[in-house]
Amino acid sequence: MFKRLPPAFRNFYFVTGISFLVWMTFLDSNDLINRFRLTAKLRSLEHEREYYHEKIKEVEQDRAELMGTTELLEKFAREKYLMKRDKEDIFIIEEAD
Repeated sequence: MFKRLPPAFRNFYFVTGISFLVWMTFLDSNDLINRFRLTAKLRSLEHEREYYHEKIKEVEQDRAELMGTTELLEKFAREKYLMKRDKEDIFIIEEAD
């Protein structure tokens, strides 16, 4: 029976190497499929991180501008939070779809 196998399968190192590759590719907890999934998730998280860093910079710049002058602060409060002065009316116009 042993003589019917091809010579490559009779070699101990070849059989050990093939079994190691099969183990690492399909059976191990850190197999190639999981590695590709984790790499893709890492890339998406890095893109999200860059996006949020840009948003943080924009918000910090807006905050610095608002705290710089009282006119911009008042304009921001009127537009965003609908604040008004005493004896002043606000009319909100919404566009129909």
